Amino acid sequence: MTSFRSLRFHMDWQGQKLAEQIMQMMLLVSAVIAFVAGYVLGSFQMMMIVYAGGVTLTALITVPNWPFFNHHPLNWLDPSEAEKHPKPQVTVSSKKKGTKK
Repeated sequence: MTSFRSLRFHMDWQGQKLAEQIMQMMLLVSAVIAFVAGYVLGSFQMMMIVYAGGVTLTALITVPNWPFFNHHPLNWLDPSEAEKHPKPQVTVSSKKKGTKK
């Protein structure tokens, strides 16, 4: 029996970018469709209902961490492996900027 923890889906950076692009495109398309439907039917209420449906559909597609948003997963080092590699040292330069006279 598989546990719920083994079914984790994490969204990577490219997945976040894709989700945002899908969201922007779907909201724009639903706004145009809602405006046209409201104009043709002469109903502000129908325009708002169509747009609310588009927003709901957009949220259902872009908010959950669907597996197709994780095509480029990040590979993290194990803590034991990370200890083997030296940490970068910060170098402080002692150069002073000259003053104008």
